[in-house]
Amino acid sequence: MAEQESISMEVTKRSLLFWAFRGNLRLQLLLLALIAVLVVARVVPLEMQKRIVNEAIFLRRFDDLLLYCGIYLLAVTITGGTKLWINFLQATIGERALLAMRRTLYRHILSLPLHFFRSTQPGMVVSSLMTELASAGSFAGMALAVPVANVLTLLAFAGYLLWLNPQLGLLTLAIYPLVVFLIPYLQKKANRLNKQRVDQSRQVAGQITESITGINEINVHGGYFAEQGKFNRLVERLRSIRLRWMLFRFSIKTVNNYFVSLGPFVVFIFGGYLVMNGRLELGSMVAFLSAQEKLYDPWKELIEYYQSYQDASIRYRRTMQTFDRRPEVPLDDWQQAPLAIKGRLILRDVGYRTAEGKELLRRVSFSLEPGQHLALVGFSGSGKSTLVQCVAKMFAYTSGSIQLDGREVKALSKAEIIQQLGYISQNPFIFSGSIRENLLYAQRAARHAVAGTPQGEEDPSLDQLILSLQQAGFFVDVVRFGLETRLELSTEAIRARVVAIRNRFRANFGERLAEYIEFYDHQACLHHASILENIIFATSTDPAFATTRLPEDPRFRAFLVAHGLVAPLLHLGLILAKGSVEYHLAKAGKPDGEPSVAPGESTGHEPPTPMKAQELVAYTALLHRLDEAGLDQLAAEDRDCLLRLALAYTPAIHTVCAMPAELEGHILIWRDAWKVWSRRKLPGVFTYLRRDAPIFDQSVLNNILFGRIKSGPRAPQEKISQAIIHLLIEEDCLEDVAAAGMEYPVGNMGDKLSGGQRQKLAIARVLLKEPVLILMDEATSALDNASQTRIQRLIQERWKGRRTVISVVHRLDTIRGYDAIGVLKGGELMEYGGYEELLERKGGLHELVGGHR
Repeated sequence: MAEQESISMEVTKRSLLFWAFRGNLRLQLLLLALIAVLVVARVVPLEMQKRIVNEAIFLRRFDDLLLYCGIYLLAVTITGGTKLWINFLQATIGERALLAMRRTLYRHILSLPLHFFRSTQPGMVVSSLMTELASAGSFAGMALAVPVANVLTLLAFAGYLLWLNPQLGLLTLAIYPLVVFLIPYLQKKANRLNKQRVDQSRQVAGQITESITGINEINVHGGYFAEQGKFNRLVERLRSIRLRWMLFRFSIKTVNNYFVSLGPFVVFIFGGYLVMNGRLELGSMVAFLSAQEKLYDPWKELIEYYQSYQDASIRYRRTMQTFDRRPEVPLDDWQQAPLAIKGRLILRDVGYRTAEGKELLRRVSFSLEPGQHLALVGFSGSGKSTLVQCVAKMFAYTSGSIQLDGREVKALSKAEIIQQLGYISQNPFIFSGSIRENLLYAQRAARHAVAGTPQGEEDPSLDQLILSLQQAGFFVDVVRFGLETRLELSTEAIRARVVAIRNRFRANFGERLAEYIEFYDHQACLHHASILENIIFATSTDPAFATTRLPEDPRFRAFLVAHGLVAPLLHLGLILAKGSVEYHLAKAGKPDGEPSVAPGESTGHEPPTPMKAQELVAYTALLHRLDEAGLDQLAAEDRDCLLRLALAYTPAIHTVCAMPAELEGHILIWRDAWKVWSRRKLPGVFTYLRRDAPIFDQSVLNNILFGRIKSGPRAPQEKISQAIIHLLIEEDCLEDVAAAGMEYPVGNMGDKLSGGQRQKLAIARVLLKEPVLILMDEATSALDNASQTRIQRLIQERWKGRRTVISVVHRLDTIRGYDAIGVLKGGELMEYGGYEELLERKGGLHELVGGHR
């Protein structure tokens, strides 16, 4: 552990070769052994070629021919197998080195000061870890094997050439010193451009990250062309740099190939002269040509190795230089005993100056006894958030003193105070994953920081999780998420409970909520379900028979034909197509900003037609063809379009036309026919909707409702949720549903949650941790009035006297209950005292309250 921490602290100082050997020494030794075998196996075929020509063929010895060819084949096989193992070991070493680099550097990055990230684009960090280090990892795998293998091979081939004919060998090898001087010169030029390429690539990655992160601002302000202009300038410069860089890289290869091609020329001229004069055997010349040709391979690999080293070392140095900062949270002091504190806080002349020299705090002094609450107020930019972040040890204050229970905060390690500190920001970060994982995040981190924490210690109980959610006002939301999860009907007891809750819901709330819910009824046509759903009145767990795919299924089409449904559905599709085309044309013709409500259009969020706006052109053309040909003569493709439109029609939502009376009358007949037909043709595929049976592939909510919520405002959904929660409590199922809701995936950085839900989750996260010192930076700014009142009551009734609280407050009507109020302006504490006391002074607080009123 200590060795790992030491490496983490010095990661930016390590050389690239360090990673090639750290933890890979045994693999490197195995590589050397395989390389020795490879070199021998590469030279043997050359000697066999000479003997095959000079001894076997020339002297007509067939036994020698078989022997030499067998040795040749064996050597080639050993070469191929050995090369495969060498490549695999290189890849293994490279991936292990890359993994170690990424792990250690990522650990180092997380511990860097926060001000580093304020001037560093996230895209640059991502690019450095995932792209720039990749070439370094690849090089680490070849750091030993490639130069050793190819240098030994070159020496072996060169020695063999000199052994065959010293004069011809020396003349051939004399070419290579020229290359040794010329290629490094070209490589220096390429290296300079490569550094520029790496830097410019980072700028492009940073620009992309900034644009994607700020896509809301770009969208609302129409900044498309400005961002495109920035991107165009950056990628244009990158293109220019890359072209010049590749020119030098290609020049290196061209020069190398040219000089290597001179080798056979020398062999043909001088070697041919020696053969014609009897000074060199023909077999020796064949072997010489083969050796000369093979001499190119190790030389080429050495050139590529040199280029890879230059590219990898530049990227590696650039990456390490970027993150060569002293960690603010050294991880070698992690897992220390937590600091047992009561919450007494004293600030004396605290100041904070940024690295650029801007002074954000000046001579701030006050004290809080354990359990006291302080509200910080002031105009924007007055230093409220900065002060809280200094207390939280997020920023290191540059002057003065902050003492927690008599100990200097700056001198405390993060591990000592992490368990006793809770911080809630105005824009809390929610990690990708489930609600449960985010809820446990702070508590698990605090537990990890404690020395001697038992491995595998259990998380807080479900009751504790629920309590923190209730206190933060997030519990009802979590229950709603749980109601939307698919029901797990693993046992008969669970299935019976679902049906029992459904029956109680219908009995207790059916009449009261009938105006909001259309309950399933086998003997009635459902107006809030599509024609297709009305006909099948069933669900299927097989994706092939989902309602979105069923209209295309040939077996379902056969049912429509067999029971005479095609003609009435085509007629309905025609009416819908005409009404939908009219609607979309009318909507498209409205001026910008005019409400898009056509005659008969519903006021809910659903469009009044099953036809999408992008299908307007296709259906308009279809109607033109229909005028010319008639419904019976339409092509099969057009008939399919009308059928799909009719089957998707939901009478209560798609108000571009009314439900034909004759069609409604036939729905029940078709429903019974489908039940008989599908049981015979598709046994076991569909589960038919029954009041006394659960719906296996539907959510908990749908199972309890056994119906559809009618479209309309949110108020009915609130009433329905309250009724269901009431029943879940009575049936002792509320905790099970809440547990399912906690597994709800919050999306990328919590984008599936509203701003208020994210703040509630952040508050619950800190409540579960139960810290002694709680810092709130406008932690309720995104909450509605009722939720803010709940949190305020929690602060005043449950935390007073038990937890020390510093809260940056944006609503001045909530600060009466605080023990003290601090008014900041321009980084200085203008006033400090009780609410009534400060108002009587008619100073800064009086000015703020007056402006607020």
